[in-house]
Amino acid sequence: MAALFGARVRRLRTAARLTQAELGALVHVVSTRITQIERASGAKPTLELARALDAALGADNLLIELWPYVYREAFPDWSRRFMEESERAVAIREYAAHVVPGLLQTEEYARAVLSLDALLDSEEQLEERVTARMGRQDRLRSPDRPELWVVLDEAVLRRPIGGDAVMRKQLARLLDAAMERHITVQVLPFAQGGHEAMGGSLTILTLPDGLEMAYTEGADYGQLIEEPADVSRYTVIYDRLRAAALPPLMSLDVIRSTMEGNYRGANLPSRSERRRLAQKQLQQSGGRQLRRGGRRVPGRHPRS
Repeated sequence: MAALFGARVRRLRTAARLTQAELGALVHVVSTRITQIERASGAKPTLELARALDAALGADNLLIELWPYVYREAFPDWSRRFMEESERAVAIREYAAHVVPGLLQTEEYARAVLSLDALLDSEEQLEERVTARMGRQDRLRSPDRPELWVVLDEAVLRRPIGGDAVMRKQLARLLDAAMERHITVQVLPFAQGGHEAMGGSLTILTLPDGLEMAYTEGADYGQLIEEPADVSRYTVIYDRLRAAALPPLMSLDVIRSTMEGNYRGANLPSRSERRRLAQKQLQQSGGRQLRRGGRRVPGRHPRS
């Protein structure tokens, strides 16, 4: 993909009758950097540079659209292969142990999660990763979108990542996503205790030809499983998780109550506070109605 990107830059530069030095001056890099990009040597182009090249060469977003594929080449083979297969999967079943799956993350939540990487080099690299993650979500809006079934460990809802405002928006995003016909969200409560996938996340992909593959991931590792016998074992594990999780409607109630209880914000009353306020208003309303009915006139008590 880096070679394809470089070839497109070279073709567009030639068509614009620009030298490498002239193009470099337009995008504020030295000419040798343009040489590296066109030859697919040296460091991969950053997202900022891809945008600058696209604008300078009038590429109509072509280079920007190619960039995520160039960026992905920096990932290990197993991770890159998983992302490639995810893009053509007809069904994705995922168990998330620690954070909301990338396909359902808001931009603010994604930035907060990705910023926790100890190997993050710069703010620019962080923005590149956020852009790449958000770009993956386009698949859920495409005509060939996959069926997505997500089981969230309760810890995903309770762990405050990015602050209350970020979490509230993220949980609202989950509620909205679950309204889509092709997306199902369940919550695995703490009360269910231990299970076979506690070490990290688990994803089962179903491909167009019916074949399945599994992907497991921890904090600093990932493994793509393709051997049918092993995939079947992980499929059973996922099915057990799905059976142990709360039904979808109950899961949405848990997400909603967590959003209103844990992350309601300083100015938003909790559900119990709203109920107490409503009862108080009803009582006041009843008292006003009684007063509007007229003032009682004390009369003489009949003598016995």
